[in-house]
Amino acid sequence: MRLLHTSDWHLGQHFMGKTRQAEHQAFCAWLIEQVREHQVQVVLVAGDIFDTGSPPSYAREQYNHFVVALRDTGCQLVVLGGNHDSVAMLGESRTLLAQLGTRVIPGVGVQLQDQLLVLDGADGEPAALLCAIPFIRPRDVLRSEAGQSAADKQLSLQQAIHGHYQALFELALARRGELGGSVPIIATGHLTTVGASASESVREIYVGALEAFPTASFPAADYIALGHIHRPQKVGGLEHIRYSGSPIPLSFDEARQQKEVLLVEVDETGLRDVSALPVPRFQVLQSLRGTLKTLPAALAEAAAEGSAERPVWLEVQVEGDDYLSDLQVRIAALCEGLPVEVLRIRRARGSAVASLQSEQATLDELTPEQVFAQRVQQETLDEADVQRLGTLYRGVLESLRNQS
Repeated sequence: MRLLHTSDWHLGQHFMGKTRQAEHQAFCAWLIEQVREHQVQVVLVAGDIFDTGSPPSYAREQYNHFVVALRDTGCQLVVLGGNHDSVAMLGESRTLLAQLGTRVIPGVGVQLQDQLLVLDGADGEPAALLCAIPFIRPRDVLRSEAGQSAADKQLSLQQAIHGHYQALFELALARRGELGGSVPIIATGHLTTVGASASESVREIYVGALEAFPTASFPAADYIALGHIHRPQKVGGLEHIRYSGSPIPLSFDEARQQKEVLLVEVDETGLRDVSALPVPRFQVLQSLRGTLKTLPAALAEAAAEGSAERPVWLEVQVEGDDYLSDLQVRIAALCEGLPVEVLRIRRARGSAVASLQSEQATLDELTPEQVFAQRVQQETLDEADVQRLGTLYRGVLESLRNQS
């Protein structure tokens, strides 16, 4: 059986005033081509299909169009909820989408047996079992206990997640026995594992949730398809535990990454092969760094990848001249006539301008963590107070995110 492992689409993302709608549309069309070319039986989206719990209507429409287009190929679709997704929003259409060959697991609040899926091969017979585990919210597996420290909560959650994986894996082993004992078992997850390399667009989950799940706590599945980290990578160098990463760059520090989806082949002996299918770049993002003297050459080089119809989106970090108050005007003059669009200017001393048109970043261009960090910088606090406030703030954030 051939399975395409992908994750973290973030449909509906608002990126510094720019929509990603065209990029996502191009990616979905490309993915359908890969399904046909490689004769894929299952597409697995390991969380964060949407960027927010209340995605714009065009993002929902893209999702629905993809479901219908994939159905026409005969391929099965499995969608798992991520930390950005709303359990209620994903769940509201799962019964309808099931009629179109799509199975949606929005959260772990459903019955355990509902998270065990049988995946059919090209001949229509069971070819794999899927432990379809989405993002696990603490409230789904834990009861709050008075007097617990942050470390105690972390340990309790780690143990609860491990227990959930193990219980579902044992259910899969029993089902495999019923099917004849030679069906591979695939597991999923939407979380951070120990040693995973993240990027600035990944919103980590802190107090009350798990910062990093130990690799050894995963069950002995033949393949583990992970989401949440946007950089494609093997976990601990292991072939069978992987992040597929996001299909498009979701922040400037991802601009140089080769985005990919993973073509996974399994048979009755287990995992046969994993190969990366490089995703084309549908919109060029670049991050440039230099002084006002060296930037013209860098801008000209970047402009070579753009066009009037599709300018290059740029982040410019200014060194040496970053004390100047008219940086926006100077950078705009350097870019005049070039097929580039500067979305953010960074000064080497740390401050940033989100666009040439505005003096400071709007709230929808900052994460809650960035807003908090900027506010704390305005106060005179010692390190202990900053850490204490940070712990309390992250606790409030996690509580709010768990309600989505």
